[in-house]
Amino acid sequence: MADTVWSTDTGEAVYRSRDPVRNLRLRVHLQRITSSNYLRYQPAAQPGKDLIDLATFRPQPTASGHRPDEDEEEEVVIGWQEKLFSQFEVDLYQEAACQSPLDHQYRQEILKLEGSDGRKNRRIFTYTDSDRYTNLEEHCQKMTTAASEVPSFLVERMANVRRRRQDRRGMEGGILKSRIVTWEPSEEFVRNSHVINTPLQTMYIMADLGPYGKLGYKKHEHVLCTLKVDSNGVITVKPDFTGLKGPYRIETEGDKQELWTYTLDNVSSLAQPEEEEREQRVFKDLYGRHKEYLSSLVGTDFEMTVPGALRLFVNGEVVSAQGYESDNLYVHFFLELPTTNWSSPAFQQLSGVTQTCATKSLGMDQVAHFSYPFTFEASFLHEDESAEALPAWPVLYCEVLSLDFWQRYRVEGYGAVVLPATPDVSPPSLEMVGEMTANREGSHTLTLSTWRPLELGTWPSSGGFSLAARWSWRTSPTCGSQEPSRGSV
Repeated sequence: MADTVWSTDTGEAVYRSRDPVRNLRLRVHLQRITSSNYLRYQPAAQPGKDLIDLATFRPQPTASGHRPDEDEEEEVVIGWQEKLFSQFEVDLYQEAACQSPLDHQYRQEILKLEGSDGRKNRRIFTYTDSDRYTNLEEHCQKMTTAASEVPSFLVERMANVRRRRQDRRGMEGGILKSRIVTWEPSEEFVRNSHVINTPLQTMYIMADLGPYGKLGYKKHEHVLCTLKVDSNGVITVKPDFTGLKGPYRIETEGDKQELWTYTLDNVSSLAQPEEEEREQRVFKDLYGRHKEYLSSLVGTDFEMTVPGALRLFVNGEVVSAQGYESDNLYVHFFLELPTTNWSSPAFQQLSGVTQTCATKSLGMDQVAHFSYPFTFEASFLHEDESAEALPAWPVLYCEVLSLDFWQRYRVEGYGAVVLPATPDVSPPSLEMVGEMTANREGSHTLTLSTWRPLELGTWPSSGGFSLAARWSWRTSPTCGSQEPSRGSV
C-alpha cells in the first residue's frame, strides 16, 4: 500500500449524453486506512525463501463471512437523485421535526425503513436537488480560498439565481407576458440581467467520517462527489470518475486524524445490441414522422417545369412619370410575346392600367408617382439549342395618357423596351423597377423615353383633345413625322 498512488486531480469533468439521466448509476467505495489495510495489500512471500508470509498477520474473516470491523469499509451503488438518509437526518425526522411537505415525506420514508430491514448505508448518504443543503451550498460557496473574502456583485447575483428548474416548460401556444427584446435597457436592467441562468439539477454524494459510534454530526460530513446535469444533457462530475487512476483521499481534522480513501465508478447499465437497434429504429421513425410533418406544412402542390423549358417571371413596378405637359396622368401597358415558341398561362393577364395620379412639383419637373405593381409569367420551349436559334425576347409597350376636367383623355406618349435577359446585381433607383426571375434572380431599373406622332398643320396640333383616340399604332408613317416627347416613364 505504500506504493499506492493517490489521485490529487479533484477537478470536475464534463460529459454529454443523449440518454435519460435517470439511468445513471454510480458505485462509491469508501474505506478507512489502518495498519491492517496495509497488510492486506502487501504481496505474498515468494516460494523458496525463508521469509514469513505477511498473510499470517492479516485479519481473518469471521464465521458469518463478514470482516471484523464493517465500519471501516462501505460500498454503495447510487442512482440519479436517489435519496440515502444520513444518521443525522434519521435522528432529526424521527423526532417529528417537520416544517415542510418534503420533511413529512422524509419522515414517512424513514419510518418505513426502520420497520423493514433498515438502511442499506451507514456512512455514505446523498443530498438531492430538493434538499436544503443544495440551496445553502450554492448560496454560501466561496470563489477563493481567502478567509476574508468579500463577494462581488456578480457573485451575489449568481448566488440568488435559482438555476435548477429544468422541468418548467411554458404552455405551447401561450402568450408571453414579457417582452423578448428590450430595445432601450436601463442600467439597472443590465445589472440585474447580467447573469447566466442555465437550468440544471444538482446532487451531492456525502460521507459521515465521524468516529465509530458517534455518527450524525454535521462537522463530520464531507462531500465525496458533486453531480450537475443541465437541460442540454451535459453532466458535470466533480471529482471525475476514478477509472484507472488511484483513489481519492480525505484526511479528517481533530485530535485523532484519520485517512479515508474512496473511488467513484460509473456502473450504468450498457445498452444491449437489441436495445441499441430498437433505439435506432425509434429515432428513424421519429425523424421520419418529423419529416412528414414538415412536408405537410410546406405542401406538395408545386408545378414542375417541363424539361428543356425556360420559365420567365417578371415582378415589376411602374414607379413614376415626369416631364409631361398635362396633369392627372395614367399609364396603359402590355407585354407582347414573340409568336414562336413563347406562351403564357390562360389565367395570365399581359396588360394593365395604373391609377390616375396628379403630378407634384419636383425641382423643375412635374412628377406623377404611381408605385403600381405588376407581374407577368411566360414560358419558352424550343428543341433547337444552337446559337443561331436564340429566342426573341418579350417586349413591354406602354402608353402614357392624361385626363382633364371634362373627362377627356389625351395621349402623351408611347414607349417600348425589351425585357432584360440578364440580371443586374446593383440596381440604381430610377423610374421603372422590375424584378426578373428566370434561371437567376436580379433587378433592373429602366427609364423609358416616350414619343408621340404628329401630323403637319394647325388642325392636327389642336386635335389632341378629341373625345376619341386620334392617334394609334396603325398611323402610317407617310401621314406625318414623329415628335419626340419630353416625358419619360
